[in-house]
Amino acid sequence: MVLWVFGYGSLVWNPGFDFDDRIIGFIKDYKRVFDVACIDHRGTPENPARTLNLEAEKGAVCWGAAFCVSGGAEKEAEAMKYLERRECEYDRKISVSFYKEGDCVIPALTGVLVFVSTPDRNINKYYLGPAPLDQMARQIATAKGPCGNNREYLFSLERALFEIGHEDDYVIQLANEVRKVLAGLKEKKIRMSGPHLLVKFNFGSVYLPALREATVADSR
Repeated sequence: MVLWVFGYGSLVWNPGFDFDDRIIGFIKDYKRVFDVACIDHRGTPENPARTLNLEAEKGAVCWGAAFCVSGGAEKEAEAMKYLERRECEYDRKISVSFYKEGDCVIPALTGVLVFVSTPDRNINKYYLGPAPLDQMARQIATAKGPCGNNREYLFSLERALFEIGHEDDYVIQLANEVRKVLAGLKEKKIRMSGPHLLVKFNFGSVYLPALREATVADSR
């Protein structure tokens, strides 16, 4: 039995498990959204990071990478154990068809596994829900955790999609908004620190009483 897993986020540039093949391609009728909380890698419970999820949308296309694990049941089980621990914020696994560039009609693979998070706060504590672009950008710009900061996750995704030749306009827009927030925070920090000032002390006139003329005694 062969395991295929579709990566649409950090798996694209950092799979982290032993795989036998990697194919660049896309899935249909899903788009990326940053609506999942990460509280143990790139965020904390007090300041959660925003990470990716898939949202169903008719006609949408999501590019990424499909990874094949074909080394037997033990190797597959090892990969799944790693993925389930890593993708702990994702409470569902769905099966999708995967397409390669140049053929959007006949899938190259079927039954490809994808980790997704249920979009319901009542049953999924990791679901943050949608937010205005500027609000998400502020959150991503400032969140950090044991494995790094949230903005590097976003910038790494932007770079990885560029490298596979299939950029995501939504990711680019959000990344640029985060850069604006970071620039504003840097400017604010500079203003608060202010320029170095040369301080001059003026003690005014100091009165020194006249000294009496010294009498030199002859010690001879």
